Amino acid sequence: QVQLVESGGGLAQPGGSLRLSCAASEMIFSRYYMAWYRQAPGKQRELVAIITSGDSTNYLDSVKGRFTISRDNAKNTVYLQMNSLKSEDTAVYYCNAALGVRIYWGQGTQVTVSS
Repeated sequence: QVQLVESGGGLAQPGGSLRLSCAASEMIFSRYYMAWYRQAPGKQRELVAIITSGDSTNYLDSVKGRFTISRDNAKNTVYLQMNSLKSEDTAVYYCNAALGVRIYWGQGTQVTVSS
């Protein structure tokens, strides 16, 4: 059974950094598009960043230049480096894997940006 396990969330100060990791198992990781979504209280889940199987990336406009998504196929892991964090980045962040009709989600990790 496919599992996605996120880690690295927590509390950061405005302007600070965090790195999220998502470890995948029981899947041919390199073939999947991997993405990070987030959901803030009272808001819809939104796509933050995506990386294709060919390593092309795309980002939500509000995180461009601050967040970087990357993947390590040898470790079956996708990362989200988050710099210059803002209070509006506070949300639960979810890892997502997609290949055709196969879509999987992690359990989510809380990111709180506050002084």
